[in-house]
Amino acid sequence: MVAHSRAPVRVDRLRSLNRPRPVAVELNGHGLPSVVTIEGDQGRSETTRGDQGRSETIGDDQRGYHVESIGEVWRVDDEWWRRSITRRCVEVILEGGKHVLLFEDLASGEWFVQNF
Repeated sequence: MVAHSRAPVRVDRLRSLNRPRPVAVELNGHGLPSVVTIEGDQGRSETTRGDQGRSETIGDDQRGYHVESIGEVWRVDDEWWRRSITRRCVEVILEGGKHVLLFEDLASGEWFVQNF
């Protein structure tokens, strides 16, 4: 049994786990993600992107990742009776083996990333 800490329960200490983060996505000719730019990732210097399929440092805290493979693609339409959620979800593996879920908010056109 754990002793009570006598600390008050505070809502400001709660935070979301694996919260979606906004990203920039470049699409290929089929409308699927080919490059994902994630803010907050430290890029490597002197790398390139594009034909060679490697990452590029975009800014001090941004990095572009080449999409190595695409898994499942599906659509989510939910909560139409409240604030509608309409998303296109794409499971991808980025260069270096990072497995993430990308989704496009079809109402705003914005892209987001979540880790698995």
